[in-house]
Amino acid sequence: QVQLVESGGGLVQAGGSLRLSCAVSGRTYRRYAMGWFRQAPGKEREIVTAVGWSGGSTYYADSVKGRFTISRDNAKNTVYLQMNSLKSEDTAVYYCAADPLPFRSVPLTIEEQYAYWGQGTQVTVSS
Repeated sequence: QVQLVESGGGLVQAGGSLRLSCAVSGRTYRRYAMGWFRQAPGKEREIVTAVGWSGGSTYYADSVKGRFTISRDNAKNTVYLQMNSLKSEDTAVYYCAADPLPFRSVPLTIEEQYAYWGQGTQVTVSS
């Protein structure tokens, strides 16, 4: 059974930083592409960033480029989302997701490509 558990969300002032973590259990984590999505109130879930299985290829939504960084620590079975220069429009529930197929080097940007999801962590940015 694959499990993804996010942590690190919270309340932060605009301009501040947060680091989200997503711990993966139940599979050989390092073989799989990973992604972060978010869903703001009244909006559809959207891709934030994604990374291929090796970590060598990444994707960032235009709205977060230059501010957010995805990384993975294979020794800890964890993927991170470092969020800097946060804005009120970054307020959302953030979800991590895992690819069902191994060794895909290209970041996956479509929600339906992912098979496993965490429960989400709330990020609230006050202006």
